[in-house]
Amino acid sequence: MSVTEEAAVSDGIIVSDAAVAKVRGLLEQEGRDDLALRVAVQPGGCSGLRYQLFFDERSLDGDVVKDFDGVKVVTDRMSAPYLGGASIDFVDTIEKQGFTIDNPNATGSCACGDSFS
Repeated sequence: MSVTEEAAVSDGIIVSDAAVAKVRGLLEQEGRDDLALRVAVQPGGCSGLRYQLFFDERSLDGDVVKDFDGVKVVTDRMSAPYLGGASIDFVDTIEKQGFTIDNPNATGSCACGDSFS
């Protein structure tokens, strides 16, 4: 782990280069450079909490904003404590395609992997 990654872990979310590239590509497809990737934790799912990733143009009071090589990642103040040290990656393999979240704060997850506690 590099010094930059270590600082990011103590500060909040880290985003892999693959995930940054995927987000940048999606934003280019949309033709929008004013959107940020919002990462939120919402009640729901089998284990009690569910991740939400979506593009957002809003700026909410208390948002934690981080820049990853020009891609803005935003977390609301209620979700931030659940996401400290979490890493977001993008995988594209035969078995699986999509964003993954590795969260050291999650104490358990459901069998489908859609939610955590």
